[in-house]
Amino acid sequence: MKPQLLKVSVGPAQSFSVRQDSRPVMNNKWHYHPEVELIHFNKGVGTQFVGDSITKFNSGDILLIGSNLPHYWKFEESFLTNYTDDADIKVAHFSENFLGSIFLNLPENKPIKDILEKSKRGIRIIEGDKKKVAELLDLMLQTSGTERIIYMIQALLEISRSTEIEVLSSLGFACNMEEVDKDRMKDIYEYSYANFRNKINLEEIAEVAKVSPNSFCRYFKSRTHKTYSQFLMEIKVGQACRLLMDRKMNIKQICYESGFNNFASFHKCFKTITGKSPSIYQKEFSTQ
Repeated sequence: MKPQLLKVSVGPAQSFSVRQDSRPVMNNKWHYHPEVELIHFNKGVGTQFVGDSITKFNSGDILLIGSNLPHYWKFEESFLTNYTDDADIKVAHFSENFLGSIFLNLPENKPIKDILEKSKRGIRIIEGDKKKVAELLDLMLQTSGTERIIYMIQALLEISRSTEIEVLSSLGFACNMEEVDKDRMKDIYEYSYANFRNKINLEEIAEVAKVSPNSFCRYFKSRTHKTYSQFLMEIKVGQACRLLMDRKMNIKQICYESGFNNFASFHKCFKTITGKSPSIYQKEFSTQ
């Protein structure tokens, strides 16, 4: 299933939008938009779909969803049928450059720039001042003009100070080449994405990076905090997730189309990355 492009409305006197929802049916579909989304579930429980991640969300959760990353919130039935429970969701949509590219490139604003880069895979605050971020979203709803912009900057800065965040979508699903700041890493990523269906040996990828095989292992792990084999697994599983969402192939076809040599290996790797079997993953996504 392809995500739908959602057009976010912004008032003529505003550079970004903020709203409060008590009925979660609004925009309740698999979608994406160019704007970054900051969302606080003050009251709401259900399943969240962010890129290739399917996990639970609960009251109190705060997430930052990057530009063009597909997502969808499936609330529990009590919030959807006869509105047994009232939801309370506050959400802001803003362009990465709503303050201008010069602002983000100022050395003092590196923490904000870095957290926006991480949001391209979707992030959830685990340990941090969630109460402060929630208060700042409330203030954005109540104010306008320059004050509103200042509260948004403060919210992003507060998120960047969080001691622990959860990155939701895998690198294999949500990799953005603009994140790569060196030609060598760009070459590695491009070659890997072009050839992941075939076996890529260490000597081969080291030659692409123009380093020795031993140096490549150290270099890649220092940049990505994972081994190259782990990275390849994420690419393959990310590809499988996209194909499972599209529902145009059966699971065995998806296994081989994603670069796995046998179904047992595919099943094991898929469950390691997503925490679910391919069939359960597809079923959960289809229930929307």
